[in-house]
Order: sequence, then structure tokens, then C-alpha cells
Amino acid sequence: MLNRRRFLASTTAAAALSALGISPQALAAARLKLGTAQAFSFDALTARARELASKAYQPQSRIPREVLDQIDYEAHGKIKFKTGYAPFADGPGAFPLTFFHLGKFFLVPVRMYLLEGEADRRRAREIVYSDDYFDMPADSPAHRLPAGSGFAGFRFQESRLADQQKKDWHNNDWVAFLGASYFRAIGDLYQYGLSARGIAIDVAQPDKPEEFPDFTQFFFEPSAPGSDTVVVYALLDGPSVTGAYKFTMRRGQGVTMEVDKSLFLRRDVKRLGLAPATSMYWFSETVKGTGVDWRPEVHDSDGLAIWRGNGEHVWRPLNNPPRTMASAFGDSNLRGFGLCQRDRNFDHYQDGVMYERRPSLWVEPLEGWGDGEVQLIEIKTDDEIHDNVVAMWVPKAPATAGASYRLRYRLYWQGDEPFPSPMARCVATRLGNGGQPGQPRPPNVRKFMVEFKGAPLQALPFGTRPEAVLESSRGSFSYVFTEPVPNGVAGHWRAQFDLTVDGDDPVELRLFLRDKGQALSETWLFQYHPFKTSTVY
Repeated sequence: MLNRRRFLASTTAAAALSALGISPQALAAARLKLGTAQAFSFDALTARARELASKAYQPQSRIPREVLDQIDYEAHGKIKFKTGYAPFADGPGAFPLTFFHLGKFFLVPVRMYLLEGEADRRRAREIVYSDDYFDMPADSPAHRLPAGSGFAGFRFQESRLADQQKKDWHNNDWVAFLGASYFRAIGDLYQYGLSARGIAIDVAQPDKPEEFPDFTQFFFEPSAPGSDTVVVYALLDGPSVTGAYKFTMRRGQGVTMEVDKSLFLRRDVKRLGLAPATSMYWFSETVKGTGVDWRPEVHDSDGLAIWRGNGEHVWRPLNNPPRTMASAFGDSNLRGFGLCQRDRNFDHYQDGVMYERRPSLWVEPLEGWGDGEVQLIEIKTDDEIHDNVVAMWVPKAPATAGASYRLRYRLYWQGDEPFPSPMARCVATRLGNGGQPGQPRPPNVRKFMVEFKGAPLQALPFGTRPEAVLESSRGSFSYVFTEPVPNGVAGHWRAQFDLTVDGDDPVELRLFLRDKGQALSETWLFQYHPFKTSTVY
């Protein structure tokens, strides 16, 4: 039996969603309660963000904490959005929209709005929260939340159209925004992994805590019938920054997002991270102590790839460092960077959570970003539950109060980099005890095996060995040579060398393969943290 609240929700939705081109039959199924229509444009949203930045920060109104604390991980997992209420479940467009519930780990209510009307006369209506929209146990603490509390985030489900269907849309989604300014998407291997963020503020600063601004409002534009693209607008707010975002997201072989954002600083920021990506790296074949874990490798990403403004391709394997480390790679007119998962062999992980299918995330600037640095932050971790790696673009100019930024870039969520180097690529980095077999192994010598594979190496004349071009910030090299990997795979070579170094300070290493003065491989960079043979990570 429909109660009065559900009847009002149904009739309010009918008036609003009919403007979106949805049939009355679909409206009856949706039964969403919508607020009063308000004028909307991206320019107006940007102006609002600029105005907010001129005022003192006002934290979002919070739901009673005593209730949210009871919606812990277990209780939150039992709360599911009912797909019968999903906007766009019957069109227009291909992708139904569903929502996440608030809880102990998602405290900030986020307002969701549906857009209607033509582009020059667009209006927004808030989707008013109701626990009717969620399946939850009768004794769930979520029932005690106030009316209109808001949502925690959203996701787009897979296509509802038969000619586009990759998975059953009721149970599978392809992009999700949840928590602060975090969002993520699946790649062409149908698996979530690392996350992107709208902004990163003062990551790993020793004298101040990191700040996590929130997406506080989202606006959903109805898609054209049959379109593989969705458009979402967002308002960002935090103690140091405000922003307006436009996300144009395409579900193709993987997921591609075009981001157009304007940022406004309320106060000085020491480390302003633009287009940040956040991932997890615990251990891999590179360095692993005995008995740390039964699996051979555990990571969402295994390296940072950079395509520099001068055309050089760089590969920097990730570390689980002994302490928090920040590395900077200066550049001008950067072509792109990304946190990538190159190792796609299940046998290297042996885990049902499918690390071998985690997507890589590539950032492509769509306009010149000028001078700055790709910064890589690596934080020590002892478990896979922590995202301990951040990669981001940091402008050279100081980020001071009153400054503003307009940035456009494209994000590629897929199995491989969208613009891979034509040179041989690094496919493995392995460390072991240095010295020679049958002799005592000195504790200050480390052996490196760096593998490359690709067409330039395959094209080497028979009997030709590429040269290993090595540099280090300190220490000395010995036993340097190259050889084909003895697996019968053409174009698969490795460079071997021993590094002798004293002290505990990290060593910056650089390596590429060359023949007759011509580079054959991308550039391998590595930050080595000296440790004794007995060290267990």
C-alpha cells in the first residue's frame, strides 16, 4: 500500500522527470521525491565556487554522529540502493544512476540534482533522500536518520541497452564517486582498483595534516538516447579551496573521462596536487621479505609512467619505503603521466581479488600546463588496506590565497597506457644480494636485474648486445652487463649490475639501453633504499 510520503514522492517526480523525456510509466516506477526547480549552468556553478572562496569556510552540516557511527562497515554493506528507483533506468541514455548511503566512514551528506531543460534554460531539482530508496534490514540504524539527510555518493550502472550490454546493469557499475573528492572507474578488464581525486591538498607535509575537500553537490545531465557518454557537474568545497567541475565520462572499451575544472584558493597551500591519482603498493617481485605474506605480489599499481614534454618516456617502479618519501620529476608542457599496473599475470598474484586486472590510470593534459613537477608520494605500509601512493601534477608557481586555476585534462582507465612508448618497455625490476656465488655476500652491495621487452630489442642484429647506460646519485657500479632473458622470447633482454653504497640515504638510479648511440628503451628510474641482507619488509 502506498503511504502518503510515497504518493507525494511519485507525483513530484512525475512533474519533474517528464521534462527529462521519461515516460509516465517509468516515472511511476521511479517514485523519486524531487525538490523545487532552480536555474543551473556550469558558468553559474563556477561563479558560485569563486564566491565561496571569498568567504570563510563553513563545514557541511553533519548528520548526528551517534547514528552514523552505528552504520559501520558491516551495517553499511547491508544497505543497497533499490534499482527500481534508479534515475535513467528507462532512459534517456543508456546508464541508470544509483546512490550510496551515508555511514560511519562516509559522514558528509552530498546533495544530488537532476537537470532538465535545454542547455540555455537548464534547471536543477534535488533528489530528496528517503530510506525508501534503499533495501536495508528492519533494525538498521539508517532508519533513524532525519528526513532528507542526503547521500554519500553515486555510481553509474552498466548499460541497460541490449546492444551495449557488457554486464547485467542491476548488479554491475562502471564508475563511482564516494568519499571526499575520490572517484574511480573500471578499465577494459572489468575491475576497480586505484582512485582519482578532484584535488590533493598538502599530501605528506611534515608540519600540517593533509586536507580532504569534499564534493558537496552533483548535477546529472540526461544523456542522448543510446549515448555511451554521461555528463556530471560537481561543486567542491574545503578549508583551503573551492572548485567547479564538469566530468564528461565515456564507457567504451575502458572508461575515458574529460575533466574541466576551475579552482579557487581560500588560503595558501604548500603542496597543491592537480589531477591526483591514489593507489596501493605493498610488495612485489622487486623487494619482498621472507614470510611477509603468502602471495607473491600485492599492489593495485606497480609503477609511475611519465611522458615528458621532450618526448622521453619514463618508468619508475613503485616502492614501499621505510619512511614517507616525496619524489619530484620536473617538466615543462608535460604530455602525460599515470599510475599503471603492467604485470597482468595471475600467477604473480594468486589472489581472487584479481590484482592482475586492476586498471591503469593515465592523465593527459588537454592544454599546456606550463612548468611544474609530477610528484610521487610513497608512504610506508604493512597491509593492503591502505592507499599509500599518490601521483599528481604540482605547478611551479606558489599556490597562494586568492589564486585560481582552470584545468582541462583527460583520464584513461584501461589495461595499458593509451600512448605507450615505441621503445622497449620495462617489464620487471628485481633486487637481490650482490656479489658472486660461492663467496660471502657483502651487506652493502645490491644486485639489480631490470628487464626490457619490445620491438627495438627484437630488431637487434644477431650477436649484438645493447649497452646499459647507468647513472646513480651515489655509490659505484660493478658486474654491469646485458643479456637476453633465457625464455626464448625475442626482444626480451635484461640489464644486470651490482650497486655498492654505504649509509642509509636513498639512491636515485637511472638506466636505459642503447646501441650505436641510439636509445632502444624507455628510461628506468628507481629509488633504492639501502638495507642489510637480514632486513624483512
